[in-house]
Amino acid sequence: MTQTDYFIHPSAVLDDGCEIGSGTKIWHFTHIMEECRIGQGCNIGQNVFIARGVVLGRNVKIQNNVSVYEGVKCEDDVFLGPSMVFTNVLTPRSHISRKNVYDSTVVKKGATIGANATIVCPRTIGEYAMIGAGAVVTHDVPPHCLVVGNPARKAGYVCTCGAGLTESGDSLVCSVCDSVFFIEGGEVKPGKRS
Repeated sequence: MTQTDYFIHPSAVLDDGCEIGSGTKIWHFTHIMEECRIGQGCNIGQNVFIARGVVLGRNVKIQNNVSVYEGVKCEDDVFLGPSMVFTNVLTPRSHISRKNVYDSTVVKKGATIGANATIVCPRTIGEYAMIGAGAVVTHDVPPHCLVVGNPARKAGYVCTCGAGLTESGDSLVCSVCDSVFFIEGGEVKPGKRS
């Protein structure tokens, strides 16, 4: 692996066999294990651990003190807030090795996970969903859904830009960028209902 078009702080450790996309920045005291695939334009903060085989899409932002364990996949434009937590074993025991049965968590395009939130595996976090700071997620989160609390519960819907959506007739409207959405089958979809 040659460093030509991305930045790695001298205190960071990258194991052999990683793929790092151009324009990515990897900061202080971070460890990235073998077989990771990290997309273009990512920003990986201080004291981050990324386990073997993890896949990160383009423009993923990982704030300080986050561990991304084996079985986690983050699509493009995901934001992981400071000290948020993933799990990959639902019933861990020190005396029982479960390394061959890691559960998976997928964080879909554009989703945000707030500071100190915990994602209890296995989960899917939908596109552009927003997990509030300190939330404990024990169920899948639909696209554009805002969840908060412990356990996390729906508190509303958010736009692609991150602002809250408000009801306007049979649509949901963003007061910041004027985008319009509708709910179909329990999921938020862009555009007006036809």
